[in-house]
Amino acid sequence: MHSKRALAVCAVVTCGVAAADAAEFKVNDDTTLNAGFGVRASFSRRDYAAPDGASKSTDFTLESVRLYLGGSYGKWIKGTFNTERAADGTIRTLDGIAQLEPSPLFNLWIGRMLPPSDRANLYGPYFAVPWSFPGVASAYPAIFAGRDDGAMIWGKPFDGKVVYSFGAFEGHNKVLGLSGQSDKPLYAGRLAFNILDPEPAPAHYTGGWYGGSKDILTLGLAGQSQKDGVGTAAAPGKFSAWSVDLLAEKKFSFGVPTFEAAYYKYKLDAVDCGSGEPGSPACLPGNNVGGLVDGKATLLGAAWLLPEKVGEGQLQPFVRLQQFKRTLSSTTSKAADFGVNYLLRGPNARVSFQYSKFNDDRVAAPMNKIGQWLLGMQLQF
Repeated sequence: MHSKRALAVCAVVTCGVAAADAAEFKVNDDTTLNAGFGVRASFSRRDYAAPDGASKSTDFTLESVRLYLGGSYGKWIKGTFNTERAADGTIRTLDGIAQLEPSPLFNLWIGRMLPPSDRANLYGPYFAVPWSFPGVASAYPAIFAGRDDGAMIWGKPFDGKVVYSFGAFEGHNKVLGLSGQSDKPLYAGRLAFNILDPEPAPAHYTGGWYGGSKDILTLGLAGQSQKDGVGTAAAPGKFSAWSVDLLAEKKFSFGVPTFEAAYYKYKLDAVDCGSGEPGSPACLPGNNVGGLVDGKATLLGAAWLLPEKVGEGQLQPFVRLQQFKRTLSSTTSKAADFGVNYLLRGPNARVSFQYSKFNDDRVAAPMNKIGQWLLGMQLQF
């Protein structure tokens, strides 16, 4: 569901091993334009997902097509416009950002963007190690693909050893009849501490892995809060969430191990519409509406980039475990992903094979346990 493309002068800057080559057009000595695109397509077999509701599905899916556009006047006046063609065929604005970036220490963005949040949301599916985004654990609210409309400042002081980002955004449930009709903003912030090398990801973004290009040990702290962010107009409540995440990676002669961990705490002072929890009302139509759940979540992931080449690429086995414990219903949702990536050009040209197992004890048997096999290909230019 999520990925990011921001730095306007390079809408296809990599957060992984190798960079895609964005096309750059020089309009004059002061003005440049950049363009690129990304595509993700897959074949999957999923339990109980056929139209009859009982058989395995056989699905070829164009999961994502993204157009990346950026421009700059000089070195610090920039703009980004990225689109997403989602699996349902609709084309939506992914990012639309007016950017003033005068210094590594302080930058101002206004528009639609990824707000400060957890590591997973800031690298998205294009830069995750597993094929799929970890949507069981990572559940910050969003208009679309993790984005929201608002304003944010960010910077990288101490030679990039610290990355900060803080902002105010439109937020959740802003529909007449729901809690957000009072029009309170959502506030979001994140601090990341690069204990070893600074991460090479652009702006306030993160990577799911870097292929051993740097020695990484990064601790991130994030939080969001919105008064009247959940519930209905008759029974509104405050939404607040915080998370802590860790990424560790180092290159050895026998390969590149990557380890990721995260913990999340979601606090709701009212039952949100469309959440499926006891007493949850139906939602009204709108963007960034409903579905938030009080609870806590964990994520653990590991991968190993093997040093030997196999043909034109390298193999990267991986595993990822997620869990979400809901407070109100005392139920748990789990997901386990196992697989291997065949990396032809870092994250920009890869083939992924993944098996996933989903368990949700809020769902009646046999639908509470679902398996899925998937073969995916991802390209970015």
